[in-house]
Amino acid sequence: MADIKEFVVNDRRKFTAEGDIRPDAPPSEPKPPRPETIMRPEDGDSARLVEHKGPQVVPPPADHTSEPRTVHPENEDDLLPPAPTAEQGEQAKRAYDTTVDRLDTAIRATNPGMERTPEITFERVIQSLYMQAMLQLGGAAAPDQQPQIDILGARQTIDMLGILAAKTEGNRTPAESTLLDTALFELRLGFLDVTQALSRQAASRPGAGVPPPQGGPSIVR
Repeated sequence: MADIKEFVVNDRRKFTAEGDIRPDAPPSEPKPPRPETIMRPEDGDSARLVEHKGPQVVPPPADHTSEPRTVHPENEDDLLPPAPTAEQGEQAKRAYDTTVDRLDTAIRATNPGMERTPEITFERVIQSLYMQAMLQLGGAAAPDQQPQIDILGARQTIDMLGILAAKTEGNRTPAESTLLDTALFELRLGFLDVTQALSRQAASRPGAGVPPPQGGPSIVR
């Protein structure tokens, strides 16, 4: 007669017949959070579940005195970071000015006789954009070279000067206004001349794929 092996039957039910939790029942495994929720730490060690979709309350910086604002994902303006306070902006400016002074001192120390770098003024900003647009219109080409024209870049630079003129209206000196108006006038006329020359060049081509004639402008892609 074969030996009968002993075996044990474990009752893995969590509740008894009366509905009470069995003292030897295995602990329940925690359910994973829903995909649409995220964990966000709060003050202290606790955390709470926050709906991923819908408005979110963004707390201000530690040294900011304004109230928390509600962020709506569908509003792009709410996704921008909060603006710095006046104190933060002033601290950043002081640190920047100090670093610039140290940089100028180090440059002059390694280059004796070198003058201090000219400060950026409103006139220098206008002149810089003016020269950039002139280069994009092919104004820097040598007499024996074909002009290289970036017509789209020139348009953007001229538009930048136009925005600068609109935003500074009523806040410029007479000399600044004269310089800005003259720069815009010359650049806009130059832009018209170049676009008309490109149109005549395209119309005079006998067929597609034919290179432009020597001395004519070409567009930089």
